[in-house]
Amino acid sequence: MDPTFKTIVDGELVELPATIATIRAELPADKAAQFDAEVEHAGADRLPLVLAQWALRSTGADQEDDELFRRLEASEDIGAVEADDDAARGAA
Repeated sequence: MDPTFKTIVDGELVELPATIATIRAELPADKAAQFDAEVEHAGADRLPLVLAQWALRSTGADQEDDELFRRLEASEDIGAVEADDDAARGAA
């Protein structure tokens, strides 16, 4: 069984292909050449990120992110706290 990425998209746990071959197999033919070129020229340190980005493209996660950033740009309170915020750690 091929490895998978696991992530949350729209509140649901999803498993995504996580090998070059399985990601390529999920792509439409017109995107496969673009994927191959990007993978072939990605530095070793960036390859996991490139693969994850391509695997996520079919999930709608990018639209979810776009909506979140739109809300942030509009200064909407989305309930986020800074990682170093004492309240985030439960300190009083």
